[in-house]
Amino acid sequence: MAGHNNSVKVALLVRLEAKPGKENEVEQFLRSGLEIVQAEPATTTWYALRLGPSTFGIFDTFSDNSGRQAHLNGRVAAALMAKAGDLLSKPPQIEQVDILAAKLP
Repeated sequence: MAGHNNSVKVALLVRLEAKPGKENEVEQFLRSGLEIVQAEPATTTWYALRLGPSTFGIFDTFSDNSGRQAHLNGRVAAALMAKAGDLLSKPPQIEQVDILAAKLP
């Protein structure tokens, strides 16, 4: 991690399970989230993932807990919670995790 020592310390790992027939809508929702997180200076990295036919995820990293909390209180999280009942078969599984090591550009 030369040059990036300790630049990301904490992350969020979110697992999303789409309702049957809502997979494309979940994918589009996640794709649209990129534009929103571009405006979040405390979000170091943000990834929208497809883990299986109806399973999706979000992985994002932050330099500290305050950045992570700001993201949890931000527009993407609010939009996700607003659409969760319509798009997801169960509530999002949100895990707050610590970064042990990272390679960044």
